[in-house]
Amino acid sequence: MSRIRGIRANASTRSHAELNEAADLDEGNPLELGNQYRELRHKLPHLNILGGCCGTDSRHITAICKACLPMLWNHISSKGLLQST
Repeated sequence: MSRIRGIRANASTRSHAELNEAADLDEGNPLELGNQYRELRHKLPHLNILGGCCGTDSRHITAICKACLPMLWNHISSKGLLQST
């Protein structure tokens, strides 16, 4: 398990077959995705590259950062170091 260093999960909750047939992407649940990443980091302590794929947008990345790096998130957000898109 120590070899797993990164993950890019879909924000969409659809299966690969459903995504292949879909005309659009569901946006998933950013908070749920963030919590799932936090659970993975507890199980995979070497996991340090976190990202997203199908359906992921800035809301999902924000939720992942808040869930997995709360102290860093609080620091950068309180110092105005975040750029809005």
